[in-house]
Amino acid sequence: MKFHISCLLLTLVLSACSNAPIQQGDTQQSIVNQADDAATEARYSQSLRALLIQVSQTYEIPLQSLENDFLDAKTIPPIRKLVLPPAGAFKKNWLAYRKRFIEPVRLKAGKAFWEENQAFLNQIEQESGVPAQIIVAIIGIETIYGRQTGNFRVKDVLSTLAFSYPDTPNKSAREQLFKDQLQELILMCWTEAGGKLPAKHSAQGLNPARFNACLNQNSSYAGAIGLPQFMPSSIRSFAVDGDGDGRIDLKQNPKDAIASVANFMKRHGWQTGMPISFPVQENAITAAKQLADGEPQLKYTVADLIEKGILLPAQGDLQNGGVDPQSKALIVDLPYPDKDGIDQAQYFVGLNNFLTIVQYNRSYFYAQSVAEFAEALGYKNQSVVPFDTTKKSASTKGGSEKSKVKGAKKSSAKKKPKSNSLQSAG
Repeated sequence: MKFHISCLLLTLVLSACSNAPIQQGDTQQSIVNQADDAATEARYSQSLRALLIQVSQTYEIPLQSLENDFLDAKTIPPIRKLVLPPAGAFKKNWLAYRKRFIEPVRLKAGKAFWEENQAFLNQIEQESGVPAQIIVAIIGIETIYGRQTGNFRVKDVLSTLAFSYPDTPNKSAREQLFKDQLQELILMCWTEAGGKLPAKHSAQGLNPARFNACLNQNSSYAGAIGLPQFMPSSIRSFAVDGDGDGRIDLKQNPKDAIASVANFMKRHGWQTGMPISFPVQENAITAAKQLADGEPQLKYTVADLIEKGILLPAQGDLQNGGVDPQSKALIVDLPYPDKDGIDQAQYFVGLNNFLTIVQYNRSYFYAQSVAEFAEALGYKNQSVVPFDTTKKSASTKGGSEKSKVKGAKKSSAKKKPKSNSLQSAG
């Protein structure tokens, strides 16, 4: 990807603090910030300035331009708590997660969003092969169609997590990730404001006000931006200008958001006309449990899972809504505590498209929620493969079942899948 992070967005509003200005000619003075102690403040200031110097040298952006727009950068101590992993006694709860995201308010909003953007959604579905319901589901789960995009300044979020990440076992890796995202933010905002890369030590063509506004736009507490909650690196790599107005606006422009989500999914391997996941057969839960290792890798063939009784034979038949029996899959376990606090789990067989959704947000809970949200909007979780009549004729003359499947695959490569129509949500 992208490293894309989607979280429950908070409505916490932080008061800004006034900072002493830096003299225009003094490039050695630290950038001022608000922190929870003086030592943290000093480390933050030094580290932030070092990154700005590095970006300036690498991309030939005037250092003074960068420093001017980070004068008021500050750490946000509450964010350090928000990114901490759950306490040891915490139990993942798939049923509670699902209830939070697949619920009447979001589904009603999803139907309204669909109706408002139906023509464009249909266009993007035909161009990308990504079903409209999947796109609508992702934006609904991420931000309820722009209602919850975050209340933190993105430059403060990313600099806090880059230079003041809490003490966790993966602190070093996480800080590096957010340093990279902060650099991506600067480059994204520079080009959005009309600047060139490399800048050749000049801000010629740059709109300073637009550069500043971009750095100060709102984000989630992990630095994700806009209706689809893209991280800066994903915006630079996958966001597209959906309406052709010459700029990409994921905050206010639904067409840009829709086209960008579709582009991300397509670029990450979405298979047109193929299902996302299948439920494990009740009498094969034990077998599935033994294969569930939590690793997001397609390890097993559908044929193997049919042989173990985990899937039904029809789920390995393209003409019956399944997939090619030699396609790969993984076992997805979604844990939850029952009413007595005993650990339970629902099991699914995740297919290629399931793993594509996981690339958007690295959570099995998230991916299955997107699938079920989309189904509530009318998505058919089955293959959409035109039946090849020539192969049907051959099969009646002695052709094998294998030849029919091959014929269906060949035909599907030539024809676009049918669109799924919207059904009443909720």
